[in-house]
Amino acid sequence: MLDINSLYRILFQNMGPQKWWPADTKIEIILGAILVQNTNWRNAASAIDSLSNHTHLDPQYILKLDIENLQYLIKSSGFYKTKAQTIISTLSWLEAFDFDYEKIKNYYGKHLRKALLELKGIGEETADVLIVYVFDGIEFIPDSYTRRIFTKLGYVDTDNYRKLKSNIELPESFTNQDANELHALLDNFGKVYFNSKNDRGYQFLDEYFVK
Repeated sequence: MLDINSLYRILFQNMGPQKWWPADTKIEIILGAILVQNTNWRNAASAIDSLSNHTHLDPQYILKLDIENLQYLIKSSGFYKTKAQTIISTLSWLEAFDFDYEKIKNYYGKHLRKALLELKGIGEETADVLIVYVFDGIEFIPDSYTRRIFTKLGYVDTDNYRKLKSNIELPESFTNQDANELHALLDNFGKVYFNSKNDRGYQFLDEYFVK
């Protein structure tokens, strides 16, 4: 099987640090992770900008919005009715802990992922993103681009998020920053190189990894 450390090292050497997640606060990361579900980042960013203009991304302010108003503000992200409910349930959960992320992490410990998955609208990928980028944990995040990359690298069962995740074990030496960078590198590599007009991603993988 592929040496994850080698993949990480070569991508990092060729692409450099990605400085992810693109946000100024953890609340913005949380909102972005919800709003980008089933859409592209441009649409999610538009919804974040709309929310920011009206609420300054103050979670208490957002929770006081009428549901119809919240839906209107995030409409550009698509599935806005479902996402509005997810935002409310997630921010309400955080509010119960006074938005103290360290307190939440300590309270749930190794059960944090399970707690996140119990929130309305939070799926496996979003839960893993929140663990890495909000709660400073370590998780492998096999999003759609990552699954395409691992398919090219010869892995099976890459069509399913859970299946690929179960087949990948991050090195014990990995820190939160490593998990952060690995996900960002794979995602940005996929965005830049895996499209119908560009096959350099496949050429790169062939050169470095595929024997």
